[in-house]
Amino acid sequence: MASDSTFSEAFESASQHLDAMGLRCPEPVMMVRLNIRKLNDGDTLSIVADDPSTARDIPSFCKFMSHTLVAAQTEVLPYQYVIKKGL
Repeated sequence: MASDSTFSEAFESASQHLDAMGLRCPEPVMMVRLNIRKLNDGDTLSIVADDPSTARDIPSFCKFMSHTLVAAQTEVLPYQYVIKKGL
């Protein structure tokens, strides 16, 4: 996982951003799936969410769908993630 400064850079420079605040399982990961399908391989998607299940669901989604979880911040709300499409 990325350091704090590297995480901020990855989050801010993502190809696309997804606000999943207020959504509850399974909606956040469904929105991630819909958004990541629109990206090209190597593009990144940043996600901000407040559903605790995303801490489990997003890493699992990445592993299952062969995407790279570049960074995750799950210590404080809102949770933040950066996913790179593909490996």
